[in-house]
Amino acid sequence: MTPALALDNITCTFISKDDRSQRYTAVADSTLHIAPGEFVSVVGPTGCGKSTLLNVGAGLLEPSSGQVRVFGEPLSGINRRAGYMFQSDALMPWRSALQNVIAGLQFRGVGEAAARSQGEEWLARVGLQGFGDRYPHQLSGGMRKRVALAQTLILDPDIILMDEPFSALDIQTRQLMENEVLELWNASKKAVLFITHDLDEAIAMSDRVVVLSAGPATRPIGEFRVDLPRPRDVAEIRMHPRFVELHAQIWNVLREEVLKGYQQQKIKA
Repeated sequence: MTPALALDNITCTFISKDDRSQRYTAVADSTLHIAPGEFVSVVGPTGCGKSTLLNVGAGLLEPSSGQVRVFGEPLSGINRRAGYMFQSDALMPWRSALQNVIAGLQFRGVGEAAARSQGEEWLARVGLQGFGDRYPHQLSGGMRKRVALAQTLILDPDIILMDEPFSALDIQTRQLMENEVLELWNASKKAVLFITHDLDEAIAMSDRVVVLSAGPATRPIGEFRVDLPRPRDVAEIRMHPRFVELHAQIWNVLREEVLKGYQQQKIKA
């Protein structure tokens, strides 16, 4: 099967603006393939390059070497077949929830009436029916995330890129949002590349978990198939014996890299 998103031998090296002789390689010779309909999570130490790989897949960052392919075609520029849900709120504060949701449709030239109809439908899907006239500052953190989710999915992307989208939420709201995403994903089966620091979240949501090494020059060092039954409730699945087994296996690989990353952060500080 042709991957929905293929990152092959990706290296990303950044050059200092002040001293061009200083270079930092964030990602080195990394290969990662996401199949159509597959939910893949990437975990790794803080600052190891997870978001760098995501930005390469989105076409927001051109790698120093390697190739990105989208459904078999080389990627040049922005990945038009992908939707990106950011870690921080990316809502426009001067637009209402509905206006934020339909912004992408308007940019594509969809008529106002059709865009508003689709926007109302998506607000209902994410549990925000009747909140379309509220502005971001009038919404809770969880509600803003629901707006951002609708804003991403209304464009019907073939690939969904998510960069720690729920990290700022309290645990109860976070689990509600995780289940919301799984329900929507199960209905459409898009390819998902999900970046997270939370190993529990990665296992509970994914078909596959990829572990990255500590930076610099991060690369995949472990890959685990999550053979837990679907559909899943992210709270209940944590009590499944296989979940506990997978958590122990992945943590055995991840623990040393987290300690390396922690020591590097201490040295920088």
